[in-house]
Amino acid sequence: MFFSIELLFEAVVFGILLGCFYAAVSLGLSVAFGLLDVPHVAHPAILIVGSYGAYMLGTYGFDPILAGVVLMPVFFVFGVLLYRFYYETFEKRGSLAGVSGLAFFFGTAFIIEIVLMIFFGVDQYSAEADYVGGSLELGNLRLPYRLLAAFGVALVMTAALSIYFSKTFTGRAIKAVGQDELALRLMGANPVKVKQWAFGIATSVNALAGAMLIIVNPVEPSLDRIYIGRTFCVVVLAGLGSMSGTLVAGLLLGITESIVMMFFGVSWSQAVAFALLLIMLGVRPQGLFGR
Repeated sequence: MFFSIELLFEAVVFGILLGCFYAAVSLGLSVAFGLLDVPHVAHPAILIVGSYGAYMLGTYGFDPILAGVVLMPVFFVFGVLLYRFYYETFEKRGSLAGVSGLAFFFGTAFIIEIVLMIFFGVDQYSAEADYVGGSLELGNLRLPYRLLAAFGVALVMTAALSIYFSKTFTGRAIKAVGQDELALRLMGANPVKVKQWAFGIATSVNALAGAMLIIVNPVEPSLDRIYIGRTFCVVVLAGLGSMSGTLVAGLLLGITESIVMMFFGVSWSQAVAFALLLIMLGVRPQGLFGR
């Protein structure tokens, strides 16, 4: 193993860009699992649907980022309907909602993966855009435009969600619904409708995050299995429901993974997310920004 300050600096810079991307793909889960306490293990599968949606719109000339924005209302409606079905079938019944809901979302993820395989096969698909293959050169440092795009979108998404949840009545209601539904009812809000709306937001975010995913890497139907560990790691590291914490946790994961990848190889980097997850659960289960 060869160590140098220059290599370490490159690993940290690349890790910052990669970490912002991890934050972008984890924001929806931070809302669904962190704020609503919904065992949404189908999150990465829906993320992959967003990637394929961006690819399909790209065949009609849409830029991947624009395609993600266009798909957000469609994903919002799907999220509302998905949560309503989950609520009526499982959550409404009470005590067994967690276990049954977990099975439901696992089943949803498998169905999505199979449907994608039927329509697209097992081949990898990539997005086409002028900036996908290019890099910004700063001396000896080359920064891929695709990661710079993910970096910018992650910052915008995090800022937008943070402002929404802290400055609007509906946003504050979403933050409160996971803590005290009775108090929310006394304020005149319907917890089920609040959760419905929040789950719609969590799902709509996946449309844009999925577009980021296909910009950064080629996608295939089974790619959700790789990202389920990383997204849950980011959410748990952050502290359930913290938007700004999700960004910081994504940076922590990205930088750590990048350093391990550069000095120890790609095979070791794949274990970083689970190692950080286990350490955090053992040392500080509430996460970095959890109460």
